[in-house]
Amino acid sequence: MPPKSDTAESIVLKFVNEQNRPLNAQNVADALQKDNLKKTAVQKALDSLCDSGRITFKEYGKQKIYVARQDQFDIPNSEELDRMKKENATLQQDLEEQNRAIGEVEGEIRALQSNLTLEQIRAKQAKLETEVEAMEEKLNKLRDGVTLVRPEDRKAIEKLYLEKISHWRKRKRMFKDIWDTITENSPKDLKEFKEELGIEYDEDVGVSLQSLSELMPQNKKRGRGQ
Repeated sequence: MPPKSDTAESIVLKFVNEQNRPLNAQNVADALQKDNLKKTAVQKALDSLCDSGRITFKEYGKQKIYVARQDQFDIPNSEELDRMKKENATLQQDLEEQNRAIGEVEGEIRALQSNLTLEQIRAKQAKLETEVEAMEEKLNKLRDGVTLVRPEDRKAIEKLYLEKISHWRKRKRMFKDIWDTITENSPKDLKEFKEELGIEYDEDVGVSLQSLSELMPQNKKRGRGQ
């Protein structure tokens, strides 16, 4: 009597026949988790199917390997095998062409998505026009001899900037002297010690004393020893 279509035996039998390859109980249980079948139920169904002769098995040590009965399948002759190979080759070629076509379409879609919309183009154009107007206004003032920054303001700013750079350089030197003294005989890894104390170097925050010093006028720069 064949098992009902919704029983564990019918589900297991259908899977074994569809796979038509050697399987152990764990293989079947893993694949049939989607059908809410526990390994115990799968093992019981496999044993029952073997007892009734609907599938076969071989024992390798303590493990059983289950296989679908081969006498239920139509075995193709050499002519049918040749035909199937040709059909498979044709299908593989069709698949490659389809994948190539899909790739081209996806490439076109990515290219279109990377392009700006008309609304975005207009917004960008308006922004650029505003920037150009501001730059032209500034350029016209320079051409007309208008002083954008008064000499006294420029001098005061340069002085303040020079003071800040000087303080920065002194504090940097002071820190180096103190740090070298503290860590001279320390067994700790210096990088880990620095992170433990929460110390950040200029480079850690993306600034450079040297590059900012170069912004000062040449005659205002100080030597390294100052």
